[in-house]
Amino acid sequence: MSILVIAAHPDDEVLGCGASIKKWALAGRRVDIVIMAEGATARDSSRNRSERSGEIVNLRNAAENAGGKLGAASVTLLDFPDNRMDSVPLLDVIKPIEDEISRRNPQVVMTHHAADLNIDHQIVHSAVITACRPLPRTTVNRILTFEVPSATGWGDADSTSNFHPNWYEDVSETIAAKLAALREYHEEMRPWPHARSYEAIEHLARWRGASVGLEACEAFKLFRQVDR
Repeated sequence: MSILVIAAHPDDEVLGCGASIKKWALAGRRVDIVIMAEGATARDSSRNRSERSGEIVNLRNAAENAGGKLGAASVTLLDFPDNRMDSVPLLDVIKPIEDEISRRNPQVVMTHHAADLNIDHQIVHSAVITACRPLPRTTVNRILTFEVPSATGWGDADSTSNFHPNWYEDVSETIAAKLAALREYHEEMRPWPHARSYEAIEHLARWRGASVGLEACEAFKLFRQVDR
């Protein structure tokens, strides 16, 4: 089984499904990661890649190192503007995702949930769902959306479209690998009790596990499943 993880920013792939990536890799499944945005220039009032070039390089290195720790077969980093993907025509986001899907022929695609607060997460979700439309001869049989602490839980609490997981991966044996991979992104992490702290990430995995009687889980929302 081939799995393609499509994330908006460097660290989203680990926050969202890092322990599952490690679990799948250990089981012999191929996992490829695509990261859409460079992840640094949103810190300035206008995009300036040269000003943030060092941080962009560091994030690329962190993504590759984290992917290596998790056993990913490949990590591909694109160069969309960080937290400004709404300035790009949606079709220009869809096309490279379609190219990755055509090149890799995954059976499973993982991406962001539609209700995330972060605009880039919303756009990547829309682009992935469009690129994965169920045309004849498509290889994609399953689409799962993941949660990213500091984005998935910070939206409109009254919305009926919020993240309500219905798919749980037992990651009791690989949660430590997720936390180790996140240490590659130490500059993106925050101290407890921030939602993007190491403690919060582990607490969430323990809570998701306890919700279904397991030590630790990563939780997902199944968007589409096709049994062929």
